[in-house]
Amino acid sequence: MAMRAARYTNTHLDFGRIIERMNAAIQGSLLDLTDTPAPGPLDQIQRTELTAGAWIDFRPAWMRGADELFERLLGAVPWRAERRRMYERVVDVPRLLCFYGEGEALPDPLLTEARDALDAHYAAELGEPFVTAGLCLYRDGRDSVAWHGDTIGRGSTQDTMVAILSLGTPRPLLLRPVSGGSALRYDVGHGDLLVMGGSCQRTWQHAIPKSAKPTGPRISVQFRPSGVR
Repeated sequence: MAMRAARYTNTHLDFGRIIERMNAAIQGSLLDLTDTPAPGPLDQIQRTELTAGAWIDFRPAWMRGADELFERLLGAVPWRAERRRMYERVVDVPRLLCFYGEGEALPDPLLTEARDALDAHYAAELGEPFVTAGLCLYRDGRDSVAWHGDTIGRGSTQDTMVAILSLGTPRPLLLRPVSGGSALRYDVGHGDLLVMGGSCQRTWQHAIPKSAKPTGPRISVQFRPSGVR
């Protein structure tokens, strides 16, 4: 009887170790799945109605594995510096840029997957696909973009959408009505998705202000329909 009891106890302990190992393997698999870069579902996106027919959709941490995608884009995108005329002088644009037009291959297949997901979600409301991608690299707090709306093209007269995927260190994205009023603030980074829709481009403005505090780099990916800049 004593020998049988000992064997039962040892078998029970071995079975417990097996369960522990199985649980650890399952947890490891779940962690791997969570860290695999991929866009998440959009059914939980939250809409905020603004004024004059404008609205904002916001989905925090939409892109899983966003930091890995950030590192890939940082090295793969042919970033370039630009200079623009500002009043009577030419100045450096305070960020690095790259633009992918209609029909051009995007620099990472995950961006194509993200654009396809946006197309599927907004197809009925937008009525057309997102076809371009503008990328901005904000290297530190000195890089910024001034108050503006995407009004080059159809955005100046028609309702449209601009979907922004933010990667890297969060930076404040501010929005304010053209007619005047308080600004809204969204701290976007690490895979957050913000979509500006309706009349937002012509009745509201948005900006990324400079920061005096030390801050890491951020990449902004702006998906737009045809004829919207």
